[in-house]
Amino acid sequence: MIEIRGFRPEDAAAVASWVDGPAALATWSGNSGFGWPFDAGQLLALRAAQPGRRMFVAVEGDGPPLGLVTLLPDRPGWVVRLGLVIVAPAGRGRGAGAAMVGEALRVAFEEMGAHRVDLGVYLHNTGATRLYERLGFRHEGVRREMTLVEGEWWSAADMSILDREWRR
Repeated sequence: MIEIRGFRPEDAAAVASWVDGPAALATWSGNSGFGWPFDAGQLLALRAAQPGRRMFVAVEGDGPPLGLVTLLPDRPGWVVRLGLVIVAPAGRGRGAGAAMVGEALRVAFEEMGAHRVDLGVYLHNTGATRLYERLGFRHEGVRREMTLVEGEWWSAADMSILDREWRR
């Protein structure tokens, strides 16, 4: 059974190992400022620079992390940004993404008092988009050609879910 726990510094190396190239890094982290080659130190530096960012990993028993998700208060008591959602190759297709995002929504709405949780997802990342739609996120718009990756412009969808939609 997949469970969620708080991120630990020793999880950073596992997460870094799932990012296998510049395009994968951009797909996962957007414009967060990480550079290629990506390593555990960059994730730990982000955690230190943003102590208000809540970080969670999916695990199965005492096994290694299967995924990572973060929550960043944008406007406390109003908006929380869901981001840095990544699932390990070993966790894909096994419910790790849904479990992580589901728990992150619970934390955002019940513990952080959010009214709204939003996110951005690149249009080519159809698997992630389908997951967010299944969990109740709604499309709000598209930011056209907002990120340049290896000579190609990527557009991203803005999505959100409100507390009353989540509670249904």
